[in-house]
Amino acid sequence: MESISPARLYEDQREELHLELLTESLASRREITVSDTNRPGMALMGFVENFLSERIQILGQTEFAYLATLPEAKMRGAVDRLFRFSIPLIVVCKALNVPAYLIQRANECQVPLLRTPESTTPFIHSLVLYLDHMFAPVTTVHASLVDVYGCGLLFTGQSGIGKSETALDLVERGHRLVADDIVTITRRHGGMLVGSGNQLLRHHMEIRGLGIIDVQSIFGIRSIRLQKRVEVEVQLREWSDQESYERVGIDERKTEILGVSIPHVVVPIVPGKNITVIAEALALNYLIKIYGGYSPAERLNQHLIEHMKRKSAARAWVREDTE
Repeated sequence: MESISPARLYEDQREELHLELLTESLASRREITVSDTNRPGMALMGFVENFLSERIQILGQTEFAYLATLPEAKMRGAVDRLFRFSIPLIVVCKALNVPAYLIQRANECQVPLLRTPESTTPFIHSLVLYLDHMFAPVTTVHASLVDVYGCGLLFTGQSGIGKSETALDLVERGHRLVADDIVTITRRHGGMLVGSGNQLLRHHMEIRGLGIIDVQSIFGIRSIRLQKRVEVEVQLREWSDQESYERVGIDERKTEILGVSIPHVVVPIVPGKNITVIAEALALNYLIKIYGGYSPAERLNQHLIEHMKRKSAARAWVREDTE
């Protein structure tokens, strides 16, 4: 989403942020295009060189306390200075009394003016969270997303490879389904990927030979969750003698989703292979790396190197021992 209108923001957040419309209309000459906000105190005082007019302007107790110190003519001049710019929206916090001239100029310049009883800092935090969500980059992938021991595993692979069956087996073992078939992935603030399911499909799954099943009805509310951070991509592939598969795990593969790099593991599929147990081990191994602070493969490699060094030193000592 490239922009949203002040009217959309008002409708979405009116109850949650307790918004009150002070102007005659929500129509605005400029839409909201960024998730950041701005406190226009410096602009009111006369310094407008770096004024961020594209942002939502937040007026709090500090701004109104300053305006209250000015004579009527200078107060109007400060307000006029603010409206020299094309502003998408102004919000007044703490349910403060708004000067009639500010409302008049907002109506004349077609800048919606809202008021909230919320304190300024908590309000900005809540507003930015909403805007970050609205402007977050989004993509959809053909995959299954399962919460395995708190790790979000994204199962990908060609159609019919067994993604849904693997997800169903994990749910039966007590893990939680986030989405099947279509996974919507959003990049949140800080480079975090969050996956969720299609609103229409919800937690239904298509199992070839069986049809559509409702996971929540069969396994209960604990078998599902609405969204989960995507942490590892597990690509299921048919076994090929021509391909070389990772056997040690020292060189970790990566893949990018929406510009964010995450671990990428290829699991070859052969008859009789227990993919579910492999997925559980994969999730636990990832958690050890993240929270335990070490890589089992690297630790084993270091142990082997130290063992070889000790063995070499022992051989040298034996050769030199002529007693």
